[in-house]
Amino acid sequence: MKCIIVSAAAALAGSVALATPAKQVPWLPEAAAYRLTLHYGNLAPVPWEAIAEAWSEPYRGAEFPDGAFDRIAENSALSTEAVAAAIAAEDRHALFGAATRLLASRIGEELDRAIAASSPSAAQAAVSEAQELYRAFGDHVQAADPEAARELGLAWLELTSAAGSSGVLGAGAVALDDARMKAAGKVIRDYLAANYLTSEFDRRAKLSAVPETVAAGGTATDIPATLPPGSDIFDQDPLPRLVLNFEEQGIDEKDLPMVAYGDMLFDSPEIFGEPARSVGIACSSCHNRSDINQRFFIPGVSHQPGAVDVDGAFFNPMFNDRRADSLDIPSLRGLRFTGPYGRDGRFASLREFSRNVIVNEFGGAEPTPFMLDALVAYLFEFDFLPNAMVTPEGALTEVASDAAHRGEAIFNRPMAGLDDKSCASCHIPSANFLDGRAHDIGSAEPGYDGARAGAFDTPTLLGTAYTAPYFHDGALPTLASVVDWFDETKSLELSDQERSDLTAYLEAVGAADDPYEGFGERNTPFRLAFEELTTFASTLDTLLPARDRQHTLLLTDTVAADLAADAGTMSNQSARPEIYSLARLLVDVGEAVRADDWTAAEAHWTTFKAEAEKIEERVY
Repeated sequence: MKCIIVSAAAALAGSVALATPAKQVPWLPEAAAYRLTLHYGNLAPVPWEAIAEAWSEPYRGAEFPDGAFDRIAENSALSTEAVAAAIAAEDRHALFGAATRLLASRIGEELDRAIAASSPSAAQAAVSEAQELYRAFGDHVQAADPEAARELGLAWLELTSAAGSSGVLGAGAVALDDARMKAAGKVIRDYLAANYLTSEFDRRAKLSAVPETVAAGGTATDIPATLPPGSDIFDQDPLPRLVLNFEEQGIDEKDLPMVAYGDMLFDSPEIFGEPARSVGIACSSCHNRSDINQRFFIPGVSHQPGAVDVDGAFFNPMFNDRRADSLDIPSLRGLRFTGPYGRDGRFASLREFSRNVIVNEFGGAEPTPFMLDALVAYLFEFDFLPNAMVTPEGALTEVASDAAHRGEAIFNRPMAGLDDKSCASCHIPSANFLDGRAHDIGSAEPGYDGARAGAFDTPTLLGTAYTAPYFHDGALPTLASVVDWFDETKSLELSDQERSDLTAYLEAVGAADDPYEGFGERNTPFRLAFEELTTFASTLDTLLPARDRQHTLLLTDTVAADLAADAGTMSNQSARPEIYSLARLLVDVGEAVRADDWTAAEAHWTTFKAEAEKIEERVY
């Protein structure tokens, strides 16, 4: 699943919100700094260093080279001292007030420039800048004060229209209309003055850009969940290859309804709570095709791409451990062999671990026994990548290089620095390079004197050539650096040649014959494989006759949204209406079930299957 925005496809959905994947529109530095301030200010504890950086440096992935303070100094007469002072004092309430007034004042400056402009092009540029700054308030105004949001929207349209146009090569020019610009600007100014330029703001338990007149009135407002500027939860490219045990044996997933349902759950934000559900985060967001999404990043949640703090304040404040302990996302390949589960091996069963992820880490509702059964059934099908250089018993084959074979001998050699054990003592080759135990190798600083919290589950070495960086916190960038770390910290006294050979061995064991998905070789216009989505839906053949309302609705809500998302991004424009039609049919199934009309639900499902078969024949 991807970061999502509600699209025109939502009109298909009735009570179900269909969505289209979309990258974040770039933020102006001032607006980005403000939204990051709200985001960081709602974490506990507040990461003040990150807030300071949000104002002084460009946000991650920004299109502007300057941070907010520098841009204001260059383009504005406003002072940033109040914001800087609040950050230095670590005063959350003062910072909110100072940042809100600063941003509202910047909007006012741009409105002044628009009205004072001598040409339509200059006026339009200033209006555009003002609108982009107002964007940091806009969605919260829409949620809390929809009538005002409508009036402000009309005022922005009027302002843009009144700014005129320079035309094309002088033709079609439209002059500025000062009176209309001032009138439209006054509507916006008055609202900013009443809500974002007040001398005092009520203390807010949760920082937001909700207008002060609404916040002071005590009206509860549901603020839409959004990701802060700099976030990236899109799939990595190329996608890792997914190896499923049943698929390699030639078994059709449609004949495995529990596995198919678990596959759907793995790709469904619906099983999580807020904000994960609304922003489109699913299990597959972090674990692309059973592996690692090395681009996943959320400010304040990830210390680097491919990492996430799942027990912080962002996803589930109830589960917040108040520690900045973002961890490298682990691969799920070969999951049935890699227990116990969790980085420190705290969960003996995958079922228990999966429930913890859903309920505690991401704040979802308690899953049903069937949901856990289905999810575990699917996860247990994840297999390791085929590798012609390693036998099933973990020995190198003749395909591996001479250097790798020399490294294999070093890997199996007892060393004094390892208490006369070898690397293979923990990474047992014949046991998928695992020992099922947790060890403290000294890679983590203890939280306090005598703490034993530095023990981590032994990771497999299979497939690791594609899962950099390494260690629990992703501290080491390459397998060579892992070898260097062990040599230096454990006094292994390896020669340069031995380090090189041991690295070659790790690279051989961690390699794969075909590590990435071959979607580029398939004649498909879809973001996800079309047959994957229809396979998800195939479990309705089991759920509808059983009159299983809860699990049917979870499926229809998830797959309808996925189909609409594919339709919104597919390259085959002519087929788009047909995919939207399929999504509509699944919505119809869900609506019929909600109305307890199972006959209608089965009729819509029959139509869906017939239409899907026609489309599949044409696409493939």
